[in-house]
Amino acid sequence: MIKKVNKRNSDKVKVTFVLPEDHPYGEDVSVVGDFNDWTKGEHTFVRRSNQTYSTNVMLDEDGRYAFRYYSEDAGWINEDEADDFETNDFGETNCIVET
Repeated sequence: MIKKVNKRNSDKVKVTFVLPEDHPYGEDVSVVGDFNDWTKGEHTFVRRSNQTYSTNVMLDEDGRYAFRYYSEDAGWINEDEADDFETNDFGETNCIVET
């Protein structure tokens, strides 16, 4: 799941990526994409008090960003609820989030 909140007095959008409590991807999952130069581990999912896992990224308003989740255990993972999808240079599919 993806949640978006426009920040007041700012041209930024807080994007929260959420995985359910029972996700099958292992302990070390992060979101990687255009916004962090596809750096694994920079935006790592953390378990929250409601038992879901989430991570936040501040992105520019009116942007379009390619991303995927990465897990040391499961490899590359796509978000079913992404705004769009596009083929990447490796013949796989990237998720798209629009702000």
